[in-house]
Amino acid sequence: KMKISICITTLNEEKTIAPLLKSILAQTIKPDEVIIVDGGSTDATASVISNFKFPISNENIKFKFLISKGASRGKGRNLGINLSKNAIIAMTDAGCVPEKFWLQRITEPFKNSKVDVVAGFYKMKAKNTFEAAEKVFLGVVPNKFNQNFLPSTRSIAFRKSIWHEAGGFAEKLFSAEDTFFAYKLVKIKANLSRVKNARVEWRMPSTLQEFFIKLMSYAKADAQSNVFWNPLKRFSSHNIKVILVLFRYLVSLLLLIFSLKNSIYLPLLISLIILYIFWSFWKVFRATGELKSGFWGIILQVTADFAVMIGFIHGLF
Repeated sequence: KMKISICITTLNEEKTIAPLLKSILAQTIKPDEVIIVDGGSTDATASVISNFKFPISNENIKFKFLISKGASRGKGRNLGINLSKNAIIAMTDAGCVPEKFWLQRITEPFKNSKVDVVAGFYKMKAKNTFEAAEKVFLGVVPNKFNQNFLPSTRSIAFRKSIWHEAGGFAEKLFSAEDTFFAYKLVKIKANLSRVKNARVEWRMPSTLQEFFIKLMSYAKADAQSNVFWNPLKRFSSHNIKVILVLFRYLVSLLLLIFSLKNSIYLPLLISLIILYIFWSFWKVFRATGELKSGFWGIILQVTADFAVMIGFIHGLF
């Protein structure tokens, strides 16, 4: 039998950690151990975890809970993996709920000894048209899942040996540490398998402020990583995309300045703004099929633009 450890990090996840643990116990195959590293939650997360009751039927699962106050997610992940006793590590995050076949499907490829890493997928959960629109900005929609898809810690499994070879997760990054880890896996030419139906359910932010902060933190960490070219993502590499956003707004600013001096530039500026608004609407409407989500796409696009620009500049300096 394949020995599997599930490693999870938490920080102020009192509302989401219990559903995650329940879903792990409901898996069609059970992990041999579950390790949780908390970064010093100030809510009731630690209490929920400590008081979580494992059913007698799952008493063979070893459970470890560690608090490491102030630890970044990367440090928490490394601590959990170091504590693990098994060669296969599976990861998901608080805020996610794995489907019942998730662990079975995400570890199945390891029957091939050449497979180092398995990238699972996620189903983005939306309660309304606003959250449905967020999917386009925060994740990969199902029809974009292809041979270039890179794993995130929402749904990933890997051999402990490849984690060692890659140098573990970056501990100085407080966000997007899994993006940098995936880059390192590509760099060392790890053998990556992709399993689209090894899915977890991932909830979307419920407010525009939460959306802004999430994207800003991603962009800040991406800038800190100094990775500007991912061989698989190429021109879709995160930092290149942010540079293009900065360029877009710089051009718009220059056109505005020129328009104030010479009105001949004003029609061009207005036309570009209208096209940008329509594009923002259309890309979300096309992905969701919902008119209201399309209109949310306009607001979310501008919010996302400023979030990534601020985060990127902050990360650089």
